[in-house]
Order: sequence, then structure tokens, then C-alpha cells
Amino acid sequence: MTERTLILLRHAKAADPDDYATDIERPLAPRGRRDAAAAGAWLKEQDLRPDTVLCSPAVRTRQTLEELGLEAPVVYEHRIYTGPALDTLELIQQTAASVATLLLVGHNPTISDLSHELYSASLDSTGLSTSGLAVHRFEGTWASLTRAPLAAAHTARA
Repeated sequence: MTERTLILLRHAKAADPDDYATDIERPLAPRGRRDAAAAGAWLKEQDLRPDTVLCSPAVRTRQTLEELGLEAPVVYEHRIYTGPALDTLELIQQTAASVATLLLVGHNPTISDLSHELYSASLDSTGLSTSGLAVHRFEGTWASLTRAPLAAAHTARA
């Protein structure tokens, strides 16, 4: 069996929603850019380097990913923006067998719900904060993923 690592990252702090016509257009706030860079530094310190990234197409998730400073192929998937946790899990289950470490950049409540779905004792009741990371590990294939213990959790702040 192959050990797999799933990194769930809630986007960094976004700008005030009142300033934008649609939610998907909201960019990161200046603090969000700094915190996303801190999340990237933490991932590198932990030697967590994704083989592939799944990312919501929202501006704030794209900017969060950009600030991480990671090098990996990216797939932008609208279902991460709209979907509930189980839809996102189905998307993860379609990951290629060659991928050992997958990073998913998305939104709450989906990201926190997904972490809880994978391991019910994973996070406290508030879920992931902005720039919050949940690292889950399991043995097996992506297609068989239904449970994965929490290996690490971190909230990045600059």
C-alpha cells in the first residue's frame, strides 16, 4: 500500500465582500497575502510538497495558491467553490494513482466539513480559520479514500 497525504487549505483572509459585485471575485486582503505566504513557508518547513493541486476558481483561492510559492500542476475546479464536502471528496477520489501528495485549496464550510468527514476528531468545533491547514494521511488509493486520520493542523499567520 502507498501512503497518501491530503492537505486541505482554507483560503487566506479575503477582502470585504461589500466591495465586490460577486463573491467569486473577492481578492485577498493584504493580511491574507502575508498569511498565505506564511502557509507556504510552513508547508516547506514540514516538507509537504504537493504533486498536484486542486483549487477553487475564486480569485481569493487562486491568490492564496499563488502566495504559497509552490511548484505543482494545478487543476481549477468549480465544484470546490460550490460543492458540499461529499462532492469535493468525490473529486479527490478521482486523483491519479501517481499522486502521493494532494493539496486542495478551498472554502469553508466545505474544507472543515471535509476534514471532519475524513476523521471526526480532526478539528475543534470552529473548523479551519482562514489560512488554516489540515493534513490527513492514509494508506491506499485515492479512489478508496473515505477515512484519513489527521496528521497535522496549522493556522498560518504572518
